[in-house]
Amino acid sequence: MIEDGLWLSRKQRKSFHQPRLRRECYGELIQIDGSDHRWFEDRAPSCTLLVFIDDATSTLMQLRFVKSESTFSYFEALELYLAAHGRPVAFYSDKHTVFRVAQQAARTGHGMTQFGRALNELNIEILCANSSQAKGRVERANRTLQDRLVKELRLAGVSDIDAANAFLPAFMERYNARFSKVPRRADNLHRALNMGPDRLRDIFCLRDERYVGKQLALSYERKRIILQESEITRGLAGKYVGTYEFADGRLDIRWKGISLPYSAFDKDQRVSHAAITENKHLSAVLEHIKAEQAEAPPKKRRAGKQKTRYTPNGRRNDGWNSKRAKAAKAKRVASLGCDT
Repeated sequence: MIEDGLWLSRKQRKSFHQPRLRRECYGELIQIDGSDHRWFEDRAPSCTLLVFIDDATSTLMQLRFVKSESTFSYFEALELYLAAHGRPVAFYSDKHTVFRVAQQAARTGHGMTQFGRALNELNIEILCANSSQAKGRVERANRTLQDRLVKELRLAGVSDIDAANAFLPAFMERYNARFSKVPRRADNLHRALNMGPDRLRDIFCLRDERYVGKQLALSYERKRIILQESEITRGLAGKYVGTYEFADGRLDIRWKGISLPYSAFDKDQRVSHAAITENKHLSAVLEHIKAEQAEAPPKKRRAGKQKTRYTPNGRRNDGWNSKRAKAAKAKRVASLGCDT
């Protein structure tokens, strides 16, 4: 196998990541990542720090403590970034499901995530790195912050997310004054936002489309939504309406920009048994489960009956089929000239 090149030693399998030059301009490429760590040591549960760092200067552009990496948490950090700096040319991230659709060849869906859809409306590109080494500047910044920021939070007596977010602007100013670099070109490629708060609110939400049935009902996140009958909704049967879910939990149903009144019937909203959970969401999901277990006992569920499922094989098992099989067997035995 060695001679034919089918097996390689560990030394031969080792890959080398060549260093990449910084981008030339400030605001041309912003690396983003989330770092899950015990930022408050034993004083509080672990949480995630969202880090935005400029590739050209290694400047910390935005830091934000959140419970876990999610679309809404990145929306919150992105809105603060845009208000402070404007729109960069592109963001550089990993292959987290917030940024990239795992199945690019899926027949259904929109082909992009909610975060990607928001960046597309803002005219900002999103690029995904193929390895952690490719976005090494933000990875090294995470390692530095896990040492330096943890100690500063301890010395400042900060033990919760809200107080930590209030502490971050002063820390970023000191950090950037000491560690940021000078870009090769003095151009600032950030662009003005030029959008009102109402427009941004509609961008930084979860948007989708749902089919309206004959009873003016639609399904959304295990809820049954019933549209109130009116001159507009009477003609919506068999059509699609837009759904807008905001960070505060509010859901808005719209048709051509018009909000439609509705009533919702909630189903069981508990975390489903044996749910698939990503590693970066595990801490937040466990906190939610512990809160649910403390509030109410689990629901009683009937034990499922163990029975064999019949799989059709295309053959009939009635009497007519058995008689025909016996006759065919007797005919074969007679042709062979032997006893049954």
